[in-house]
Amino acid sequence: MLKLSKRTEYAFMAARYLALNNSGHYSTAKEIAENYDISHQLVAKILQILARNKIAVSYQGVKGGYTLNKMADEISLYDILSAIEDKHTLTKCMNDDEESCAHLDGCKIRDPLVEIQNKIDNLFQQTTLKQIL
Repeated sequence: MLKLSKRTEYAFMAARYLALNNSGHYSTAKEIAENYDISHQLVAKILQILARNKIAVSYQGVKGGYTLNKMADEISLYDILSAIEDKHTLTKCMNDDEESCAHLDGCKIRDPLVEIQNKIDNLFQQTTLKQIL
């Protein structure tokens, strides 16, 4: 069954927190972790990934932290998901790794599953961060 990883869930939570606190305030990994009672180290890594992917911006210094790089209605959940997960498909064979399945040549379910995957991806692309605030 399709299940988001803990990293992706935390990324959605961190991005949501940044969106809610985006008025001249820089949020720290520690602040977000304490607010949601989740791992500080994992939040710190996630924020670094979001910054590398231009979803968030990192500011150094005593009053530093993170803020969103764009408005919440300009960031899709797919942007966040894609930043965190290299591959987020229903099955391994959808990762364009033909060696991952010995039955690929005669497979009758791959094409319908690809269609379902596309619908899921479209839903994540159409849903903005603002919609989950």
